[in-house]
Amino acid sequence: MEKKKVVVAMSGGVDSSLTAALLVEQGYDVIGITMRLSEESRDFDCNDRGCCSLASVDDARRVAETIGIPHYTVNFKEAFQKDVIDYFLADYAKGWTPNPCIACNRYMKFGLLLDKTLELGAEFLATGHYARIEQEENGRFVLKKGVDTHKDQSYALYHLNQKTLRHFLLPLGGMTKVHTRELAEKFNLPVAHKPDSQEICFVPHDDYKAFLRDKNPSCLKPGNIVDREGKVLGRHDGVPLYTIGQRKGLGIAAPEPLYVTHLDMKNNQVIVGGANDVYAGGLIAGDLNWIAFDEFTEPCRYAAKIRYGKNESMANLALREDGHLQVIFDEPQRAVTPGQSVVFYDGDTVVGGGVIEEACRPVR
Repeated sequence: MEKKKVVVAMSGGVDSSLTAALLVEQGYDVIGITMRLSEESRDFDCNDRGCCSLASVDDARRVAETIGIPHYTVNFKEAFQKDVIDYFLADYAKGWTPNPCIACNRYMKFGLLLDKTLELGAEFLATGHYARIEQEENGRFVLKKGVDTHKDQSYALYHLNQKTLRHFLLPLGGMTKVHTRELAEKFNLPVAHKPDSQEICFVPHDDYKAFLRDKNPSCLKPGNIVDREGKVLGRHDGVPLYTIGQRKGLGIAAPEPLYVTHLDMKNNQVIVGGANDVYAGGLIAGDLNWIAFDEFTEPCRYAAKIRYGKNESMANLALREDGHLQVIFDEPQRAVTPGQSVVFYDGDTVVGGGVIEEACRPVR
């Protein structure tokens, strides 16, 4: 019987490396591919841990040699610039906080790399994400959380759909990170103890403020820091240099702690308030994608997660006439941030998600 061909997206890290090793052991015909994404990919750092740097390409190649599979690199730099870096800069320029890892998953892995996989005649594309894909009795594919609650990455995969889910394999979804490291040692993978990368791969030294000053200085204009009544309390060097919920670095002396509650690019103001003012009772989301069903029709209730690593909160969902989604939380949520994603869950199953465009109903 002919082996099923699978492409593994190899970043040079332990997760994708073990993914490739496991699939070889399971009898697949495995091809390793590493994406070259950006000239900014921290090749300047000899201790580089980025996912798309030259050092990571070398690590992926060494792993491929160890487990005996072919390895190739593909150049997606032009698309990465347009769909990830330019989007990153544009979101900050409008006072939002982007999520470049979700954009990379959506356009690079789920898009271009999946297309390349199918062009090569492979049936599947595999990644090292901690999430699970299952097929229900009715044939529908569902995305579920990884069993390791500390590493679950289903939040970043909500853009998958029925067309793409059937072609993805996530071998690590049922494992813990500790088990991943142990198996990587047993396979003698040269990256078994390589630290995980936590930084944005194209931002040098993870300093997004310096990156904005270098790449888009026109979006950084000095202005006022004001309270909710419009009283000037201080000055800022550019609205995009601040984040919702931020407390430190405001340079304001006040009897009570102050937090950033809103970024107003139109009036070039950073608005601050007390601890309660950082909470919102709901949000408006756009750019929606649904996995559990084809179309959102009736108001419903699901658990909502407003950022990676945060616990979910039950919420009421309703579609507005303009096609945007209105979300009202049972309990107010802290630092609801435009530009981040809100993802909805039914137990362990990802229902879908969208991009937060506005926090609403602030709690006073």
